[in-house]
Amino acid sequence: MNELFDPSLWSNLIIPGIWDSVYMIVISVVFSHIFGVPLGILLVITERGNIMEMKALNRVLGFITNLGRAFPFIILLVVIVPFTKFVAGTTIGPTGAAVPLTVAAIPFVGRMVEQSLREVPWGVVESALSMGASPWQIITKVLLPESFPSLVLGVTITTITLIGYHAMAGVVGGGGLGDIAVRYGYYRKEIVEMWISVILILLMVQISQTVGNSLAKKLDKR
Repeated sequence: MNELFDPSLWSNLIIPGIWDSVYMIVISVVFSHIFGVPLGILLVITERGNIMEMKALNRVLGFITNLGRAFPFIILLVVIVPFTKFVAGTTIGPTGAAVPLTVAAIPFVGRMVEQSLREVPWGVVESALSMGASPWQIITKVLLPESFPSLVLGVTITTITLIGYHAMAGVVGGGGLGDIAVRYGYYRKEIVEMWISVILILLMVQISQTVGNSLAKKLDKR
């Protein structure tokens, strides 16, 4: 029990693990949304009867998105090793883990954005069209602002999902709290380190959910 309060445990292992986890999650959340938000927009506006109908493109994007979402993350970590090496220059540690985390989250974000945009009443879009708004104006002035609270909740869900994924990255030396839990808890049977890591991961989930819900409520003017 004394090990729990050992300053060297926290300074040399737990605190660096927390920072590695935060680094991986923040990087993957940011970059998955940089690519996932446009994907979600395209999935909506290119569907039949929408403002930029392109049925062939919509089918291709939908197929790729579904394929990406169905791919098990633990397998994805291994399959895209060459791509990870090319992008990050390494396949291990937080930077190496951030690449597959981002790739895994992009289709997830795309579907979350698609769902949020579908919540915007079509009558609002029709009103903008009747006033001569361009597709770009409808996206930036109607769809995104109207769905913003839902998009914030989507970011929250994505963050929580990536917290779980980043823990799995510890199996292949991804660093962070997941790596500590696997390396010390599973391989070395050091229970204190494992439970500290698990509790901190659960705490990260709870904080993310609370902050996301609170922000979405403040932004929702309905």
